[in-house]
Amino acid sequence: MDIEVAPGVTVWAESVGAGEPLLLVMGANASSAAWPAELVDRLAEHHRVLRYDHRDTGRSTHAFDERPYAIADLAADAVAVLDAFGVDRAHAVGMSLGGTLVQLLLADHPDRLRSATVFCTAALSGWGAVELPGPDPALLRMWGEFTDERTREQELDWRVEHWRLLHGTGVEFDAEWFRALEERVMAHSGREDNPAAHAVADPSGLERDLSANALPVLVIEAPEDPVNPPPHAAHLASTIAGAELVRVEGLGHALAPALVPELAATILQHTRAAGRVRP
Repeated sequence: MDIEVAPGVTVWAESVGAGEPLLLVMGANASSAAWPAELVDRLAEHHRVLRYDHRDTGRSTHAFDERPYAIADLAADAVAVLDAFGVDRAHAVGMSLGGTLVQLLLADHPDRLRSATVFCTAALSGWGAVELPGPDPALLRMWGEFTDERTREQELDWRVEHWRLLHGTGVEFDAEWFRALEERVMAHSGREDNPAAHAVADPSGLERDLSANALPVLVIEAPEDPVNPPPHAAHLASTIAGAELVRVEGLGHALAPALVPELAATILQHTRAAGRVRP
């Protein structure tokens, strides 16, 4: 389904499964195809799973130079997806930038959520309260290469190496699995260039106070995350009223196939509990 989110701008979305709606919100410069199929399938056994391509990813409109936007606009896109599918309230699961967007939904649109799960992300408030580490310098160097020209094979090699750094060392890195994932990402979008618009989108206006949050929130700690390493998750949980912090051992800033079953079970345990306490 193509959903118009701004004049001349559409995002592509799909719905699979049945049950209480669950919205998947992926990270920066990543389309819905970056969610592992096994994770989507496990969640869809219990939920109607909605996933979508951010602007300038996948099958959505790629036109940042002509129609620039702010990161905050991507949260409004998530609401537009719910509207398009006729969903009043959904469980939301956000990874990385997706976790930022889910926090914006908690703050600005709590009436549209049943619960929230966030991981591999940073808090929108309280940075001055504790000293937090930044991303691995090796990643920062790679991020400076986003828009370099590469052949298709070079691009695949670059993306696999990027995943290797994001993955961490908690579980064995499966290079062939991640290469196949990126081949599916390319096939989904019909493009071989590296999407990088979110790296230059306006990041202002994201500060929010979630100390009065009343919704069930799960923060999953990824101990191997080189982008938002510990204690980011603990700090994030401390800024959201009532948030629960759960650690998934071995998890980095990548959805390693070996950890998908535990990650899915952790999310589903949270959504089941949230479904019981809230209509």
